[in-house]
Amino acid sequence: MGVFFLVLAGLSILSGSLRVPTNPLPAPDDLEAYPLYADAVIPCNIAPLNFHINNEAYEYLTRVSSINGKPLLVKGKTVQWEIRKWKRFLEANKGQPILFDVYVKRDGVWFHFPTLKNLVAPEPIDPYIVYRLIQPLYTTYEEMSINQRSLESFDVKRVYDNRKITPERSGQCVNCHAFQQYNQRGVMQLHFRGDFGGTVFVDGKKNTRVNTKPEGLSAGAVYPAWHPTLPLVAYSINKIGQDFHTKDRQKTEVMDSESDLILYRVDNNLVVPMGTTPDWLETFPSWSPDGHYLYYSIAAFDTANYYVDQYQRIRYNLVRRAFNQTDYSLGEADTVLNAAQFGKSAALPRLSPDGRYLLFSMADYGNFHIWHKTSDLYLMNLATWQWRKLEAVNSQDVESYHSWSSNGRWILFSSRRDDGSYTRLYIAYFDQDGIAHKPFVLPQRRPLNDKQLFKSYNVPEFITHPVTTDQHRLMKALKQNPVQATVTN
Repeated sequence: MGVFFLVLAGLSILSGSLRVPTNPLPAPDDLEAYPLYADAVIPCNIAPLNFHINNEAYEYLTRVSSINGKPLLVKGKTVQWEIRKWKRFLEANKGQPILFDVYVKRDGVWFHFPTLKNLVAPEPIDPYIVYRLIQPLYTTYEEMSINQRSLESFDVKRVYDNRKITPERSGQCVNCHAFQQYNQRGVMQLHFRGDFGGTVFVDGKKNTRVNTKPEGLSAGAVYPAWHPTLPLVAYSINKIGQDFHTKDRQKTEVMDSESDLILYRVDNNLVVPMGTTPDWLETFPSWSPDGHYLYYSIAAFDTANYYVDQYQRIRYNLVRRAFNQTDYSLGEADTVLNAAQFGKSAALPRLSPDGRYLLFSMADYGNFHIWHKTSDLYLMNLATWQWRKLEAVNSQDVESYHSWSSNGRWILFSSRRDDGSYTRLYIAYFDQDGIAHKPFVLPQRRPLNDKQLFKSYNVPEFITHPVTTDQHRLMKALKQNPVQATVTN
């Protein structure tokens, strides 16, 4: 025991003895680091911004400092901040800039790179996100999982592993996790395809497997949207196809040959069709925060020229329908954005928690924008109906799936900006004046984790409370006979 404390004391003294070099020379080269955290606004409760320095040198020293508290110093090429000290440092410097200074020693001489500056926002970010981790395969699937990540640390909980219940095969497809009101009451749903397929509804510790495809519907429920207060989920029902390019930088096209909307009443297991529209494709439903409107994407559709001529001409607009919360009826569709008029296609409408803004993706055509390099994020002010591209957020590659934090101050989205092939998660600050700021990549305990991970992050969602189910409960529910939903008018 005595030896143990001596070792700890030695480490503490070593850490405390680090000193910033005096009179270092300006570095002759640019700092090469991943991730390069600079000019971003970060949450006051975010996990440490660890990074790896790629520049060659004999020694490395990094300091982070601000107005309040003592600077933190780390020695080595891989910069990993001690989490408790980092938390205290951010808490003491809410609303203040923090400065990163990197020093390298070469041939006995210390050099200093230009200081990197970031701002600590006074507003926190939701403590958790949930996402799917999947290999970017096209014709089959192997390993995939639904994961919960703490944004205040690096803790990850595997909610479900797709090979857990069928390990002898390629596994299930597990997707479309969705939560009611940021999981504040532990209410969510999750789709499973293949063996033991169905939709599992989670309410606290209760897990129920449901077949949401009654007889007479052309397809099963796909993209979900929980009503903010009622036991009700809006779904699109999609027949999805896929084609491949031989001479296009966009590897694949994912398209719907049919898609309509339904409402599913969780309390009485009833499916309410919203009308079959063979000449229109309707998808990606999303509720307004007060539950009074249902937003979605819609496109005119010509079945005769579906694959051969039409896929680049299918352009989705954004519409909304008023919703009566007493009798569950919907009004006529009102156009929110005629994207086709501008030669664009809009998808994934998501409203800010205060109902003031509409965030959506827009590309040249189609709705599966995760594979479209022209896809960017746009914002509409619902008070003025004015919309704009979020220039500070977008990159030269794909920006696609996105979600709002519960306080409306943070945007979480997936992007292929790092290498063009794998989607990574980025976070951007959205201030009270409706301005989005430069995003930063999701921090990792090992900063090169994403560089060495041959999987994509998919469908990132904020939650305020941890997921209440686990793999054991989900497998138990999947092995039960599903409850069969019935259709009603």
